[in-house]
Amino acid sequence: MFNAAEFSEIRSLLNPKNKIIILTHYNPDGDAIGSSLGLKHFLAAKGLEAEVVVPNDFPKFLKWMPDARKITIADYKRAKARETIGNADVIFILDFNASHRSGNLVAPWIDKSKGKKILIDHHQQPDKFDFVYSDISIPATCQMVYHFIEKLGEEHLINFDAAECLYTGIMTDTGGFRFRSTSAETHKIVAKLIEKGADPAKISSDTWDTNSISRMHLLALVLGRIEVVKNGEVAILFLTREELKNFGFEKGDTEGFVNYGLSISGVKMSAFFMEDLYENFIKISFRSKDDDTDVNQFSRKYFNGGGHINAAGGKYFKNLETTIEDFKKFVDL
Repeated sequence: MFNAAEFSEIRSLLNPKNKIIILTHYNPDGDAIGSSLGLKHFLAAKGLEAEVVVPNDFPKFLKWMPDARKITIADYKRAKARETIGNADVIFILDFNASHRSGNLVAPWIDKSKGKKILIDHHQQPDKFDFVYSDISIPATCQMVYHFIEKLGEEHLINFDAAECLYTGIMTDTGGFRFRSTSAETHKIVAKLIEKGADPAKISSDTWDTNSISRMHLLALVLGRIEVVKNGEVAILFLTREELKNFGFEKGDTEGFVNYGLSISGVKMSAFFMEDLYENFIKISFRSKDDDTDVNQFSRKYFNGGGHINAAGGKYFKNLETTIEDFKKFVDL
């Protein structure tokens, strides 16, 4: 957490005279959107206006959240996003730890901006910013935003909208509170968010019970040919570009597919490989069950990626068949 001197300066920055923006990483997920909107609603309750900017579009199943459709998507509104970032006095960097994680379009705007940058994130090895709150033991950035508000002594300003958003981010980044990083403190915070109006049944339904036909067809295809290797300890799932096109793929349709591999008895690591629709690389998601299988370091070493011990992502610039074959050679449990 920020020290006393840093908190004092941050408090002074959070005033109506300053232009405040909130940024997320490329391909924003539930924690990125939830933490950004949760912080925005808190700041609004505090009498401060903040604008959320994301590098590219995010899944439809997250667009039910309050003010989600007011988010500026840089891919669609480049001039506005560039101007907003360039003119910002305060920039919250949420759920990513280095400017390049925001993508080739937005990263240069962040680096050039003279606004004070406040990082709140739980990924390993953060870059340097003006203020850094980094803790890899916390399962979701939304929980860190709650701690930040708590440290400000302003929990009472977490209203219904903020509670819904923060709950959503914690729920999605913990896999429905199933991942090992979910702590007693996480559950205590979730309980407080429920007391503030967050409805677990509604939020779960709005987020996860909105499957498209294309998602269900793709899931059936993936599960129908799942492969288990390395003496039953590693699961492999994949989709080709043609398959994505044939089934009408939409952003978010493959969210969580990698987790199905871990549901197989004996599997310690799951990997999901997907050809990018437009560029010549393979997008990869990794998941593992224990601290002995560090997919963050594995992804960093072999697949140009990173993340957490039990959840990471990467890219590989070979064809799908070669990528999977190389993965089988690299993995050693």
